[in-house]
Amino acid sequence: MSVKAKKHLGQHFLRDENIAKKIADTLSLEGYQNVLEIGPGMGVLTKYLLQKDITTYVIEIDSESVEYLQANYLNLAPRIIEKDFLKYDLNDIFKGEPLAIIGNFPYNISSQIVFKTLEMRNQIPEFSGMFQKEVAQRICANEGNKIYGILSVLTQAFYDAEYLFTVPPSVFNPPPKVDSGVLRLTRKENYKLPCDEVLFFKIVKTAFQQRRKTLRNSLKTLDLSDNLKANVIFGQRPEQLKVQEFIELTQMIEADKK
Repeated sequence: MSVKAKKHLGQHFLRDENIAKKIADTLSLEGYQNVLEIGPGMGVLTKYLLQKDITTYVIEIDSESVEYLQANYLNLAPRIIEKDFLKYDLNDIFKGEPLAIIGNFPYNISSQIVFKTLEMRNQIPEFSGMFQKEVAQRICANEGNKIYGILSVLTQAFYDAEYLFTVPPSVFNPPPKVDSGVLRLTRKENYKLPCDEVLFFKIVKTAFQQRRKTLRNSLKTLDLSDNLKANVIFGQRPEQLKVQEFIELTQMIEADKK
């Protein structure tokens, strides 16, 4: 029995054992005892995770894949979660314990997986997996690059992001139309921002929604004082600012609102 890839779930099953092992080996296994694989499909990556000295859980929305895993990975069966990762409260199982996230992520929800990870950053010290190459590059991009944006700034505020290697379409069934890229996120030692984190998210998202405009124009809705807007930083466009400068900008706006 094998599972048929479903287009509406964005499934592309990895067939290359070497690449699966290489992805499993991106985890350091430091600072957590549990790992959660998202979208395991037929378990090509799962089998290498199960060889490690760690407790592996998988979360899978596709009932056909769940049946396959239950039949072929008997020791994993109690730790198969048949849920939608984006809608599921992980603390039903992990109860606040730290965990790593890994997976060959469905392209259509990969950015949302990162955003959910950022919401749970207190619990997720490490994250690695496969994305559409362009999305992986965007997450790891530096300022001054046209692909640098919301995902880059928000992720890199809390995690060190490394683009690890590229994977060709030919190793998947069915082959996607684009290359894939594997990245690793390692949470920063001090990942609490020295500013209002909710305001930081809002500023980054608002700035990049009109990325061609200067911050003076794109942040108009925040109702800033003329005195503050006279600062030289407001003459720049969002893609010119380093992550640290977005943090400083948030501190300035916080002070301005007092």
